Amino acid sequence: MSNIDLPFPMPEKALLKVEGLPYPLVAAGKVREVFDMGDALLMVATDRVSAFDVVMNEGLAGKGILLTQISLYWFGCAEQLTEHHLVDNHAARIAKLGEAYPELQYRSMIVKKLKPLPIEAVVRGYLSGSGWKAYQQSGALFEYPLPDDLLESSALPKPLFTPTTKAASGHDMPIDCADAAKLIGKDLFRRVHDLSLGLYAMGLARADAAGIILADTKFEFGTDSEGKLYLIDEILTPDSSRYWPKGSFAPGGAQPSYDKQFVRDYLESLDWDKTPPPPALPVDVLAGTLERYIEAYAKIVG
Repeated sequence: MSNIDLPFPMPEKALLKVEGLPYPLVAAGKVREVFDMGDALLMVATDRVSAFDVVMNEGLAGKGILLTQISLYWFGCAEQLTEHHLVDNHAARIAKLGEAYPELQYRSMIVKKLKPLPIEAVVRGYLSGSGWKAYQQSGALFEYPLPDDLLESSALPKPLFTPTTKAASGHDMPIDCADAAKLIGKDLFRRVHDLSLGLYAMGLARADAAGIILADTKFEFGTDSEGKLYLIDEILTPDSSRYWPKGSFAPGGAQPSYDKQFVRDYLESLDWDKTPPPPALPVDVLAGTLERYIEAYAKIVG
């Protein structure tokens, strides 16, 4: 286990499912479970791990806590740019929740009831992942022409906004900005576009100061009954972003990252068809992955 001192307790056992709450479950994703508290929603990050859209049998004890605390840090930073989904008396309500359910205190957010937009706001500053695959095929980053001499992990000439659809299951799919604007309206799209680039710039600057590179990230937004825009879900976590160590950065291949890539790399070495049931994850793979999340928290939050 890491020798980094954390300002919150880390559990010995992974929390894979939230049980025993008096609130109805209204949504469950690969990692988060959402409950209806009446006037607000309770969003709990479990310790589940997914890879290739398959949830593993094992979890990373404390991963949900680290993701939540990183998001809370960034929501505080983002207040200078945008409204967000945390309720106004968030700290007090979380403390009260922790009195009754101490295992949930550091892995939970209590948030406003909002209507999520039907797109995810992806910003890319470097050529990696699906962006690199698209560039190899077409010489462009989806709808954006690029120079013809870029390598995998190269910095882009400038950060680019590449929205996607939001799939209920499976992979989100790229969508042109024009089509995204048709989905949510031109004015709202422009606000989401500009705000996403501003939030990425905020994250990029903080990451650079911490000795890491924020290669790309995705944001989610929602609106209230009056159409007011809010930043929702998670923000700039290792699960929603690609973070690389700056000291070892070298374009021309994939970079080591502060996320579950350690799990994916192990699974790629197996004869597994990437459909359920998943293979078992060895203890050293789990421990190595959790170390990366802990290091990401320590570097980002400081």
